[in-house]
Amino acid sequence: MALPLRTATETWVFDLDNTLYPASCRLFDQIEAKMRDYIRQHLGIDDEAASALKTRLFQRHGTTMKGLMQDHGVDPHQFLRFVHDIDLAPLDAAPDLGAALAGLPGRKVIFTNGSVEHAERVLARLGIAGHFDGIFDIVAAGYVPKPEIGPYHAMAAALKVDPRRAVMVEDMARNLKPAAELGMTTVWVPGGTDWGAEGQGDHIHHVVDDLAAFLHGLD
Repeated sequence: MALPLRTATETWVFDLDNTLYPASCRLFDQIEAKMRDYIRQHLGIDDEAASALKTRLFQRHGTTMKGLMQDHGVDPHQFLRFVHDIDLAPLDAAPDLGAALAGLPGRKVIFTNGSVEHAERVLARLGIAGHFDGIFDIVAAGYVPKPEIGPYHAMAAALKVDPRRAVMVEDMARNLKPAAELGMTTVWVPGGTDWGAEGQGDHIHHVVDDLAAFLHGLD
């Protein structure tokens, strides 16, 4: 399938966190800690209660932020600025991934449940920002997260993506199901997390441990 995948693809749609860099960098650990801090400070509860609430909101609403918005009236802009104020030092430059992206025909875009500002910081740190033609973030999605289907339609319209000629790359298996339903070819990059592995099924067309090697191999 490698040759048709390469030649038939017009747009490559990439998730950001734990997809374009390895989950072993543990950036999301920092983000989760910031979420707990925000909940604790905003609601005036202790660490244990904040951690439990964060988990419940994620399970009930798909993202902690959506739950905080709906259940507690949190300002999403303030929340995003707070939780994405993290140390990117664990991220190394990714020249091999950059070379693989440069060699791909077609457009490359980012589709993330994070913010544009966070995506820009991460891409700059990795040294691959110049390879992407657009970023569709949680703000553009009206704060509706993947894997709800609405953001996929909105992303495709905003970035002019034909799903039938697109490949989507993600670390969360469940986020690839709507992509497959729209006609995208899907690539799952397992990060070793339980929540990333939830929702596996035949909607996953490729499972990739090393994204750069996979993209290079399409030659």
